[in-house]
Amino acid sequence: MRGHSGEVTGVDAAEAVARRIREDERRYVIHSWSVQGRVDPLPVERGEGCCFFDYRGNRYLDFASQLVNLNLGHQHPAVVRAIQEQAGRLCYIAPGLGNDRRAELGRLLAEVTPGDLVMSFFTNGGAEANENAVKLARWYTGRQKIIARYRSYHGATAGAISLTGDPRRWAAEPGIPGVVRMFDPYPYRCPAGHPDPCPVCTGGPHLEEILQYEDPKTVAAVIMETVTGTNGIIVPPPGYLQSVRRVCREHGILLILDEVMAGFGRTGRWFACEHWDVVPDVMTVAKGINSGYVPLGAVVVSEPIAAWLADHDFQGGLTYSGHPLACAAAVATIETYRREGIVENAARQGRHLGRRLAELADRHPSVGEVRGLGLFWGLELVRDRATREPLVPFNASGEAEAPMARLRRAALERGLYLMTHFNVVMVAPPLIVSRAELEEGLEVLDEVLTLADEAASS
Repeated sequence: MRGHSGEVTGVDAAEAVARRIREDERRYVIHSWSVQGRVDPLPVERGEGCCFFDYRGNRYLDFASQLVNLNLGHQHPAVVRAIQEQAGRLCYIAPGLGNDRRAELGRLLAEVTPGDLVMSFFTNGGAEANENAVKLARWYTGRQKIIARYRSYHGATAGAISLTGDPRRWAAEPGIPGVVRMFDPYPYRCPAGHPDPCPVCTGGPHLEEILQYEDPKTVAAVIMETVTGTNGIIVPPPGYLQSVRRVCREHGILLILDEVMAGFGRTGRWFACEHWDVVPDVMTVAKGINSGYVPLGAVVVSEPIAAWLADHDFQGGLTYSGHPLACAAAVATIETYRREGIVENAARQGRHLGRRLAELADRHPSVGEVRGLGLFWGLELVRDRATREPLVPFNASGEAEAPMARLRRAALERGLYLMTHFNVVMVAPPLIVSRAELEEGLEVLDEVLTLADEAASS
């Protein structure tokens, strides 16, 4: 708009900024998992709580916590203040020197993680945490093979993408050697047909069969997401983790639980493994450790591994390991979880969210299954509930993925930011979400699911 004298107004200026951002993003920035010629990102100006805003001032309710990492939402004042205060006195120090924030964070992680997990190596994110966890498992056991699951996602670096089971690994193959696959406990689409008892969904029997073929004396670790994240929000059946834990212990194999996405209150417990009273030998974390405000991850190890490290070299290192700004943000985040009852809120609001999503499923024939814990839910969309044919094919892209793209776009136009993967809609709002905000998002989700119903019937 222009005023009577022809001057450029704030609206015009904001449009110009947004246009420049889009153009520069397309011209100069390589975007993750995207055909670069089709990139057209929404320019975001600011965030607050469970919402973010574009340059036009449009508000979007964040039902994905961005990449399921903004557990405290956008711009939580306690975390922002901690970063500012740390930047004012020390922005960086080499990992070999001591730092109060890093030391305090290590202590806090020992306090909040379950069982005998007591010592941490700090990384820049989840992929590096998984890379270092696997290296450590090989050094500690003297074995080489790693068992991972097909629906896993452990990161996009060279080693982590090799551990990843989903199709995102294909372009990076051949990957690191020694990775062996096992099936996932996925009752809705069980690869074994889900007999009773089911060897795959029980966990232990399937793992035992894999070990029979691979020789357990050559296997260093089993790595798995406690609750499968991007690839469907798949919650393991009762007894699964205990069964896998037992088999690992019997064969001297380390259990590495990837809690990068599921940890720090996301499932309504501090860590998802606490739902089943299982303590891994190694836990990898990131994302919610500091609500994503500064890149940070960690490998948290049990007492026996910590004792072994007391007189063995840790043959790994990162320039930014335990970065002061990241650690300051993490200390403030964990303190906020405790002070504001964030984990408890996730459990409480999650129970309500689960009930309401089940009600949506009753109204929408395209919803084949609703599953999740806490504020970590997935809606699996299908063309036919009886046959369970997915709404879009496995690994769909381009036109084949169009029904899900239309659903996301329609939600965004109505002010709701959703994350989808293949035929699953992920519902993972920040852990600070209120009942009113949940209802606001569910109202929009109810509207856009009609598009999925129409696509399923066409």
